[in-house]
Amino acid sequence: MPQQPTAQVTAAEISRIAGVTRATVSNWRRRYDDFPDPSGGTESSPLYDLETVRTWLASRGHASAASPAEELRTTLRLSPPSADGGGTADLLLLVLAAARRTPDQLTAAARLPDTDLAVRAERDAAGVADAVPGGGGVRFAGIDAAVLRALYVCVRDEGGQATLGVLAERELEDSAASGAYRTPPPLADLLARLLPGAPARVLDPACGSGALLEAAARRGAAELYGQDVLPVQARRSAVSLLLTAPPGTTVSVRAADSLRADAFPDLAADAVLCNPPFGDRDWGYDELAYDPRWAYGVPARAESELAWVQHSLAHLTPGGYAVLLLPPATAGRASGRRVRAELVRSGALRAVVALPVGASVPFHIGLQIWILQRPEAGGPERKSVLFVDTAESSAADAKTDARTGPRTRGGSRSASLDWARITDQALGAWQAFAADPDAFEDEPGVARAVDVVDLLDETVDLTPARLVRASRADVDPAKLAAEADATRRNLVKAAKSLGRAAGYDDWDAAGGSAREWRTATVSDLARGGALALLRPLPDTVRTRAHAASGATGGKGRPETRTVLTGSDIASGSAPSGNPMGPYDDTAPVIAVGDVLVRAVASGDGPMARVADEADAGALLGHVHLFRPDPARLDAWFLAGFLGAEDNIAGASTGSTVLNVSPGRLRVPLLPLEEQRRYGEAFRRVHELRAEAQRATRLAEETARLLSGGLTGGQLLPSARETAADAAPVRGRGGDSPH
Repeated sequence: MPQQPTAQVTAAEISRIAGVTRATVSNWRRRYDDFPDPSGGTESSPLYDLETVRTWLASRGHASAASPAEELRTTLRLSPPSADGGGTADLLLLVLAAARRTPDQLTAAARLPDTDLAVRAERDAAGVADAVPGGGGVRFAGIDAAVLRALYVCVRDEGGQATLGVLAERELEDSAASGAYRTPPPLADLLARLLPGAPARVLDPACGSGALLEAAARRGAAELYGQDVLPVQARRSAVSLLLTAPPGTTVSVRAADSLRADAFPDLAADAVLCNPPFGDRDWGYDELAYDPRWAYGVPARAESELAWVQHSLAHLTPGGYAVLLLPPATAGRASGRRVRAELVRSGALRAVVALPVGASVPFHIGLQIWILQRPEAGGPERKSVLFVDTAESSAADAKTDARTGPRTRGGSRSASLDWARITDQALGAWQAFAADPDAFEDEPGVARAVDVVDLLDETVDLTPARLVRASRADVDPAKLAAEADATRRNLVKAAKSLGRAAGYDDWDAAGGSAREWRTATVSDLARGGALALLRPLPDTVRTRAHAASGATGGKGRPETRTVLTGSDIASGSAPSGNPMGPYDDTAPVIAVGDVLVRAVASGDGPMARVADEADAGALLGHVHLFRPDPARLDAWFLAGFLGAEDNIAGASTGSTVLNVSPGRLRVPLLPLEEQRRYGEAFRRVHELRAEAQRATRLAEETARLLSGGLTGGQLLPSARETAADAAPVRGRGGDSPH
């Protein structure tokens, strides 16, 4: 009988298992003669036997510091293919079954012998097979035991959604699928909130991971229908919805191409939410030329997005709404002019909302939200279309918060955007327009209702920026001048504060070489009681809490609380997020003195901070919370070292998205008095960064107001003689160029 190949790991994977840096592994290789010899690879990229490495680490007292999700990710990569070929598709089904078990049941399952564990997993998955597309015929064997054990532990400790993410990531890599990504939660929430009323039956014909349908369920939808061309995404969406949707919700997800093979041909939905694929020239133009869905004109080959628009409208009941996320080219491309004209003329297009760059993939493009309504026979005449430009106003936003004063958006990723501001602007304008289009009052530079006859020109360009900016001349000159002057005065004050913060210089050189110290991992410190590591409420607990308390939140609930997000830490702002699902009273709540670290590593802004009064009482977003024992750890000392660039890099895993494993972060072992000296220095550094951010934001806002006022005609250059007027203009040799 052939022997199964042994699992091999790289030096980088050893560092993740041990919770140390890659440099430490290199030092071990040089210093310790008993360090395992390479079992494969090359001289420059050696591979090591996994079990031999784990034995050596255990002999040195290095227990695994990898998170359950990282353990599952590593086990998936190292495990041989399933004997029955089920692979990740079967594991997705098992997540749903595991999430319905108690933590004790999951622990007991993970401790079973390999063969018994495979039988147990097969029986669990078979019990939920009917709920997931293609869920029948699940088979596991003893060879799958390592993956099954890691999956049960991951569901127990990190919840079903985190486990789904690891499995889908692996499956999408294996299938070479492209263009598959999850709609950011704040954007999904906005799209669902743009649906008027409370639609009960919601369809997403390109559901992907199910984020939009999850958002609809949070808004009260009772029937959820989804379809996706990728089977793995359809399965993931079905499992995710069954994990998070309230009890009693109907979930029906199918795997097929919605345009070519509609799985719900007779469905009349109350609403459609969709983030369709962009730029697909192979969407079915040739075989669907005479399709009855093209009530507004046959989409050109380059206009797959307009095919999705009409597919969505065809699935609506009369008067029902569709909200789609589309690329900006859809609004102005010449090949789509005739379809756009008919959508406007018929009254099907109700609004177009421009989003800032970075709202979703592709991050370098400012996407748009189209809101459509299926016309009703004998319904009211629709004389105008609403256009909202959150992209322009978001870039110029000077919203004041409890921490840093005026702030503007920055960065190129969704997490760095001010979603509260974007949502308020889009929702406020749309709700006012939907209530009474004829009485809607334009908001200069942000929102404008444009008459249908003015849109039906030779281009039918529906780009919000072009149409909204036409209303800027309505801005009151006196009001703009006063706003610019007030912002300028705040900038002067901020510049003085920055100067004071920059004056701190209480440090000395370490000498001829950098200081070295002994360190401990956060996992070690937590085991010793020096700190507590708190996490957001797991998905399974959150779902059970919802079932027990009802949609209104039950036990007095934290739906009224704000949520601290990673972008709040990066931008230095107060908690700005909204709870994205039901919580019970066990959800961690931030207290003054807690140390907060972003769960996703990036180079934009600080990674950590110490909670103050503005943070107290907020819930955790995608953030790790460390609660130190003040008799053993200084909070600012802890925040400074946890957020250090090298520390974050050594504890991060992933390729495009770097997830921070909190247990692997390392902290120097120093006396408390010395910690406090470091802590005071880190606090001063934090103050310097905060003042610099505030001054930068105010400078950008002041420049925007002045520039916009000058070009818009509200401000005039002063008639007073300027320095340039008073000074002679000199050319070569001191002569005037005239």
